Amino acid sequence: MTTSVVRIEDKLYQNRYLVDAGRPHIKVRQHQSPSSNLLALTLVCPANCYGVNEHGQVEVTADGCMECGTCRVLCEENGDIDWSYPRGGFGVLFKFG
Repeated sequence: MTTSVVRIEDKLYQNRYLVDAGRPHIKVRQHQSPSSNLLALTLVCPANCYGVNEHGQVEVTADGCMECGTCRVLCEENGDIDWSYPRGGFGVLFKFG
């Protein structure tokens, strides 16, 4: 019997995301240099929404966010990000089955 390995990218592809143009539900607050928690988001976000730009600052691309709350737990309390749920009808649309 053979078992197939499903990559995380293949699983994420099953989800759909309805972008609310111009109204991201996550914003990284301005910073001179990123905190260690903010840098950690570039590694732990399961949807890979966070990255470091050419100026060494962390940026977020909320398109594709799974709304799992990882970034909220890691950074919201210390003020690195502003996080809210997307407006009704926008955001992640999970596909079941």
